[in-house]
Amino acid sequence: MGDTGTDPMLRSFVDRVRRAVPTVAVWAHGSLALGDFQPGRSDLDLIAVLAEAPSAETRERLVGLHRRLRAEEPTAEKLHCSYLARDALAEAGADHLTWAHGGMLKRPVTPVSRRELLDGGLTFHGPAPVELLPPLLPGQLASFIRQDLAEFWLPATRRPLLWLRDVWVDFGPVVLARATVTLREDRLITKGEALTELLAMGAPADLVQGIRDRRYAAPAPVNPLRRVRRGLRTRAFVRHGIERALALPPRPSPEGR
Repeated sequence: MGDTGTDPMLRSFVDRVRRAVPTVAVWAHGSLALGDFQPGRSDLDLIAVLAEAPSAETRERLVGLHRRLRAEEPTAEKLHCSYLARDALAEAGADHLTWAHGGMLKRPVTPVSRRELLDGGLTFHGPAPVELLPPLLPGQLASFIRQDLAEFWLPATRRPLLWLRDVWVDFGPVVLARATVTLREDRLITKGEALTELLAMGAPADLVQGIRDRRYAAPAPVNPLRRVRRGLRTRAFVRHGIERALALPPRPSPEGR
C-alpha cells in the first residue's frame, strides 16, 4: 500500500473482509493504482474476489462491515468495492454486488476497470489480477468506450442544466480526453494526464485550470453568470469532442489484455 493517508483504513478493510467471507484476493484500480490518487477527493476503487458467489446472508454481513467501517474511519466514505465470485471473473457484462456511495447495489466491472487491473492493479491480498483475470477480447475496451460516449455522454450534452454543476464540468472533459487517447492509442491515462491532453485538444485554458484547481488545489468560487457561460462552453466542447472521438477509425485488434 502506498503513502496516501488511507493505508490504516485499507488494512483494516482487507482484514475485516477476509474474516467476514472466504476471500481469494483484494485489488485496487482507478486513481489509487494509476498513481493519481488525491486524498479526500479521489474514490478508493477496490475489487474483492470471493471463493463463491455471495449469498443473501453474505450480503448483509458485508453491508454491516461497510457501515461499521464508515462509522469508525472517515476515509472509508469514498471506498467502493465490487465483490466477484472467482468462477465469474470472465463475465465482463455481469452485474456484481458492489458497495458504493453508502449503499449496496449491483453493477458490472467494466472493461476499463479490468484493463486498469491488468495493466497495473494493486494487490492487497492473494494473487495479482493478471493471475486470475482473463485478458480482454480484441476490441472489447474500444467497443465499451464508444458505447459509453454514444449512449451516455452524448445525450448528456443535450441537457444544459447538468453542465451548471462542477461535477459535470470536471468529469465530462476528463472522460472525453481519456476516451480519446484510449481509442487513438489503446492505452489508459490518468486524470492528471487528461488535463494536458485537453489542452492539446483545444479546450479553453481557463476551463482546464478550473478542473485542475478543483482536483489538486483550492478552487476559486464561480459566480452565476460565469457558471452559465462555463457550462455552455464545456457542453459544446464535450459534444464536439465526442463526435470526433467516435469518428476515429478502429485500431487493428492486438491480442487481448
